[in-house]
Amino acid sequence: MKIRHLGLENVTVFDKIEIAFDEGINIFIGENGTGKTHILKILYAACQAADPKTSFSAKIVRTMLPDEFKISRLITRKPGNHNSEIKVSALSEKKQKNHTITASFHNKTKKWDAEIRGEEAWENEFKDISSIFIPAKEILSNSYNLTAAVEKNNVKFDDTYIDIINSARIDISVGRNSAERDKKLKAIEKIIGGTVVYDGQKDEFYLKIGNSRQEFNLVAEGIRKMALLWQLVKNGTLEKGSVLFWDEPEANINPLYLSIITDMLLELQRDGVQIFISTHDYVLAKYFEIHRREEDSVLFHSVSYDEKRNLEYSCNGRFEDLKNNLIIKSFNELLDEIYNS
Repeated sequence: MKIRHLGLENVTVFDKIEIAFDEGINIFIGENGTGKTHILKILYAACQAADPKTSFSAKIVRTMLPDEFKISRLITRKPGNHNSEIKVSALSEKKQKNHTITASFHNKTKKWDAEIRGEEAWENEFKDISSIFIPAKEILSNSYNLTAAVEKNNVKFDDTYIDIINSARIDISVGRNSAERDKKLKAIEKIIGGTVVYDGQKDEFYLKIGNSRQEFNLVAEGIRKMALLWQLVKNGTLEKGSVLFWDEPEANINPLYLSIITDMLLELQRDGVQIFISTHDYVLAKYFEIHRREEDSVLFHSVSYDEKRNLEYSCNGRFEDLKNNLIIKSFNELLDEIYNS
């Protein structure tokens, strides 16, 4: 599966937008409130809808969490906007054929009862694909009984947090080629200083260093995020044909690790994993520019507001040539202040 296209009309901050994606790494930049995470969550919901047990519209609601689980609350808040549409297209690599799933809803739509088109063909073609969303905030340290607590409405977390915990628990790697996986695991182990252990009886994750185990909540968050990546690689979640979404990989990460994260993601892309990233970090974005090989597939996307608060979109294969590049603009302003001080 390779996601090829997203079309949004009157959805959250987007009046109308059409985005074509790269089959490798897609990096979204932009100021807060420009809908970067919304894009990632909608695409993730579409991937999850490949499972016949998962409804596309219900998954959108459970990842976005509008009040009272009403998908109608995702309609852009402007006078006259009463109808919305979400359209996601993906390529079947086996058949080299595009498939599209569409969700249409209006201001009278009840709960998540949107009109879905193309769902059956979508499920038939992509039911075996693996997709994972890594939220900006680390969650494995809070795994204990979290799923049950959410189901009983004792706490409120969107599905990206519940899904990532479940993916970290379950090992689907049995019988798969482990040579490349072991190489990636060793690289991450150098950062985290050990390996990850899941205690099923306690429903807790631990960092294992030598013969000792350390509770996840006692480990620095940056290390926990890298440990999560180790666990996902070990469990076979990030294999050829899978799709990875990562919201702000740089959050609470030691800048020294950004180069390693970049190399890891580029390697996953070379192994056939399609990747979507949202970032505010100049160093992370620049590392992709510096470390990519000629054959690597990387596309930068920018979403920004103009002076009239209209949302603008642009994309480019080169970070430096991306229009409305607020990361570079902010970085240049900082350099000006440094040189003029």
